[in-house]
Amino acid sequence: MTNKIPRLKEKYQQEVVPYLIKAFNYKNVMEVPKLDKISVSVGLGNAKEEPAQIEHCVKDLEMITGQHAVITHAKKAISNFKIREGDPVGVRVTLRRTKMYEFLDRLINVTIPRVRDFNGLSDKAFDGYGNYTFGLKEQIIFPEIDYDKVDRIRGMNITITTTAKSDQECYELLKALGFPFKHRNTQTEG
Repeated sequence: MTNKIPRLKEKYQQEVVPYLIKAFNYKNVMEVPKLDKISVSVGLGNAKEEPAQIEHCVKDLEMITGQHAVITHAKKAISNFKIREGDPVGVRVTLRRTKMYEFLDRLINVTIPRVRDFNGLSDKAFDGYGNYTFGLKEQIIFPEIDYDKVDRIRGMNITITTTAKSDQECYELLKALGFPFKHRNTQTEG
């Protein structure tokens, strides 16, 4: 088995790093922001009533990411939602290194273009610490999912954690990697 470098990581090393060094006047290559991890999570509100839903969600998430999914449990009881402490409430996967770059490459080039009426990701979903989170409404936009075997349409949140110190650095990093952001309208601001 050969250790082939993912296409997006190669692009990062050859094109993105020099671009960011020039754009932000970094003195050292180690200052350049990079991807740290990608978290994919699905919330399951009524997982306690329908245990089979958890199995289907785990299977879908494992097919999408290529990695084992973990069931998340409630940290405390919420009586309004009939949730007790320890009840299953969601499923998540954290991707790092090679799988992270491969997932992001598929997400940018294959999955997001399949979203119906897509006109770009919001550039306002940064958290102030150089991380970006967005949601997808359907898991069926992923080519790995067999539409005929889907029991229910589920949305998911995808969080991209970077080493960027500001939202602007994170925006430029993701834009250089090929993220389809909506065009910023600088004339109406101010």
